[in-house]
Amino acid sequence: MCGIAGQVRRGGPVDEASLASMSARLTHRGPEDTGYYISHHASGSFGIAHTRLAIIDLAGGHQPIFDRDRRYAIVCNGEIYNFPELRAELEAQGRVFSCDSDSEVALQAYAAWGRDAFKRLHGMFAFALYDHQQRELWLVRDRLGIKPLYVAVVGDRVLYASELKALLPQMPSLDLSEAALAQYFQNQHSSGRDTIIRGIQRVMPGEALRIDADLRIERHRYWSALDVQPRAISQADATAQWDELIGQVMREHVRSDVPYGLFLSGGVDSAVLLALLSQHQSEPIRTYSIGYADVQMKDELDDAARIAQRFGARHTPIRLTRQAVFRRLPRVVWSADDLMRDYACLPTLALAEAASRDLKVIFSGEGGDEAFAGYGRYRPGWAERQYKRLRFPGSGGFRVRGELDDAWVGKLFVPELQPALAAHRAPQIAAWSETPRHWSDLQRRQYTDIVTNLPDDLLVKGDRMLMSWSVEGRVPFVDHRVIEFGLSLPDGLKVSRKAGKVFIKQWAERYIPHDHLWQPKRGFHVPVREWLGGDFIRGLADRLPRNEAIRRWCQPQAVRALLAGDTAAHSREIWSLMQFAIWHRLFIEQPQQTPSAEEDPLQWL
Repeated sequence: MCGIAGQVRRGGPVDEASLASMSARLTHRGPEDTGYYISHHASGSFGIAHTRLAIIDLAGGHQPIFDRDRRYAIVCNGEIYNFPELRAELEAQGRVFSCDSDSEVALQAYAAWGRDAFKRLHGMFAFALYDHQQRELWLVRDRLGIKPLYVAVVGDRVLYASELKALLPQMPSLDLSEAALAQYFQNQHSSGRDTIIRGIQRVMPGEALRIDADLRIERHRYWSALDVQPRAISQADATAQWDELIGQVMREHVRSDVPYGLFLSGGVDSAVLLALLSQHQSEPIRTYSIGYADVQMKDELDDAARIAQRFGARHTPIRLTRQAVFRRLPRVVWSADDLMRDYACLPTLALAEAASRDLKVIFSGEGGDEAFAGYGRYRPGWAERQYKRLRFPGSGGFRVRGELDDAWVGKLFVPELQPALAAHRAPQIAAWSETPRHWSDLQRRQYTDIVTNLPDDLLVKGDRMLMSWSVEGRVPFVDHRVIEFGLSLPDGLKVSRKAGKVFIKQWAERYIPHDHLWQPKRGFHVPVREWLGGDFIRGLADRLPRNEAIRRWCQPQAVRALLAGDTAAHSREIWSLMQFAIWHRLFIEQPQQTPSAEEDPLQWL
C-alpha cells in the first residue's frame, strides 16, 4: 500500500522540488521508501513519484518500476491479487521481469495487451503508467474505487495524487464547490467526478485516463456494474458457485509477505471473514474490536469476543472513552482528506492505531451489505416505497431524506448554498436513472449505493483511516467478482420480509452460530448523541460561530441558537458544522498543518 503523485507539464520541465513536495504529503501512505522519475521532452515532460509501504517483495519492489527496455515506467498504490497467475502467463509470452513485485505485473500486462490489460487485473489499485514511446500517461483506478486517485488541470499542467492534500499546495486557489459542500451536509459525503475543491476531480472507479503531452485527457470506462445481468438461479446452484468463487477470492486476498489481521465487529461480515481467514492461516488470527466506556448504548465487544473465541483468534478488545474519541477528531478529519462525516471513522482510526503496533495488513468487512443487500433501506414496505416514490421522485423512493433536520437547513446556511442543498440527491438520482429497467427495485438500490455511498464514504473511511497509520486494508467483499455475483442474484435469495443478506447468512451457518447471524443489524454506531454536552458544548458555542468557514457558509446567529438548544436532538447538525470547520482550517486556511494523534478539537476551530 502506497501513495502516488505526479505531473504532466506542457512546454516545460516538471519541477522536481514540487514533485518532492507532493510526495512528502503522502509519507503516511508509504513511510518506507520514496522514488521519483521525470522524463523531459521538447513538447513537455512527465513526472511520477511514489511513497512505499512494502507488503509484497519486501527486499525489491522499489518504484518507479521500469521494463527491460525502459519504455514503460509505473508507480502503483494497492495490490494486484492475481499477479502470480498473470506473471506466469506473461513470462510464457517472453516478458522479462526485474523484480517480484505485484506492481510490475500491471506494467508488463499493459506492455503485452495494451489497455485490455486493465480488465484482467484483480485487486485494489490506483496507478500511473508512463509510455516513453507514445509520450502518454495512463491513470488507472480499480473497479469499485477501493483506492483513491485525484486529478486536476492547472494551467500548463495536469496534477494527480492519491490524496487531495498532496494537490492543494499546487492549486492556484482553493475554492469550494457548492454542490459538493451541500452533499456533505445532507449525504455525509460528496459523490461523482467533482470534489469539494473546485478544479480537482476524482478518477472514477473502473476508469482509465489517457493523458498526452498536450494535456489532452481521454477517459475510458473498462468496468461497470451496469453490465451485470440478473439471473434465475436456485439456492443450491448459487451456493455451489459461491463456494468456488469465495475460495478463489480469499486465496488471492491472503497473498502477503507480512502477517495480517482482522477488524472484528459483532456483525455478520467480519465473522464470515474470520471463518474464511482461519482456513488460510495455521496461526491464530489477530483480531481487534472496539467499544465504549460509560455509555448507555450497547456496543459489540461481547459478540465480537464470542466469535473470536470460537475461531481461536488472538483478540484485542479496545474500549474508548468520550475524551479519547473526541480528541481523535482533528486527526480523523485530516486523515479522511476528502470532506466527509461518518462517525465510524473515529473508532476505525483507533482500531488502525492499535493494529499498527502489530501488523501492516488488516481485513475488514466493507461491501458485504451492498453485495448481498443487508441494509434495511433495501427492503421497505410497499406503502413506504410508494409514498416516497411519489413524494421524492427520481430514485424510486430510495435515499430521499437528507441527514440534517429540514427546519434547520433553511436557517443554518447562507442563501447562496440553498439551491445546492435542495439538489443534494443529484448523485443518487443520476445513479438510479442509469440502471437498466429490467433490474428489480432491490438491484437498483444496491447499485445506487455501490457507486455513491460505497466508494465515497465506506471505502474512504477504510482506506484513509488505516493509511493514516500506514496499515493496508483489504476488503474481499468489494472484490468485483463478489459484487457481480451478489448483484446478479434473485431478490428472493437475498432478502426476506424480516431480514436482509439472507443468502450469505444461510451459507455461513456452517461456520457461525445461528443466533449471531440472524440477530438484528446494528451498524457501527458511535454514541455521539450521549456525549455532546457540558463544557464541550459551551466551548463550541464560544468558538464555532467565529470560525472562518462558518461565517462564510452559515448564519452565525442560527449556529448560536442551535448550540443553545437541545444538543442531543441535533447532534448531527452540530457535528457536521464542527467537522466542516476543522476541515476548512486544515485544508483551506492552513493546508500544511498536520494534527497529532490526539488533539483538543476546539483548538482547531
